[in-house]
Amino acid sequence: MPDLQAKLPNALAQRTVFARLAADDVEFEGHRGVPALLAHPDEGWSEPGAPEPTPRPVVIWMHGRSVKKEIDPGRYLRWLRAPEGGIATCALDLPGHGERFIEAYQGPDHTLEVVDAMAREIDRVVGALSDPRWRGAFDLDRIAIGGMSAGGMTTLHRLASEHPFVCACVEATAGDFSFMKHHDAFVTCGGRDPDCSLADCLDPVRHLDGWRPIPLLALHSDKDQWVPVGSIRSFVDAVRARFDQPDDVEIVTWPETGAWQEHAGFGKVSNDAKNIQTAFFARHLLGVEG
Repeated sequence: MPDLQAKLPNALAQRTVFARLAADDVEFEGHRGVPALLAHPDEGWSEPGAPEPTPRPVVIWMHGRSVKKEIDPGRYLRWLRAPEGGIATCALDLPGHGERFIEAYQGPDHTLEVVDAMAREIDRVVGALSDPRWRGAFDLDRIAIGGMSAGGMTTLHRLASEHPFVCACVEATAGDFSFMKHHDAFVTCGGRDPDCSLADCLDPVRHLDGWRPIPLLALHSDKDQWVPVGSIRSFVDAVRARFDQPDDVEIVTWPETGAWQEHAGFGKVSNDAKNIQTAFFARHLLGVEG
């Protein structure tokens, strides 16, 4: 087992625990449980002999295809350092990724299967955060969800049915799969789903009947080569129109970021993107304006 803690900045590592959540309830291709990075603003929050932690709001965060939950730790540090005591993190490895790595699931032809499997695991993860082991550290009345690319698709799909989340943020993701038709490997799962039934089942914009309006922030590059910006603009427009949410549903885009394929990490505007996201979560989880 690699030393995952050693790969994190010290300020984050000191407040981070790695765990397998819902190990009795979740199994994917022989891997039990959902690998999670759990970070909390209080020092010693997970140690039985330490003072009881203060319940903090928490963000369930999911990475994109072919990476893992430890990527981009600066994001989690910003949440820990947010005003009013900070925000906790529950960052997850997608099925077939990170601590449950499976080579076949790194390619685009398995994206929708990963999204489908991860969406089915989320409720188990939320339930696991109330385990006595965590000493009440997570305030599950103030829980957010979000993700990048495949993690963002999972977020939007999960929000299309009853859920406990108070706000959500997605990055470089698709909410209207009609804009993804040029990616044959994506919409047909490498030819295993020729009639696109899985894509249609998971397509967020097709399932707004189950949507409960909550604050939503979407971040994107106008030149994204993998997920066209239209695929999130169309979704945002549909949500705004259907639920009369012109202010609570936000989209922020950049003309060009310099990121790989204009898709991963936001390149030269990464700091701005993270600050905008942290301010959004602070506003809706902590009541911090500005």
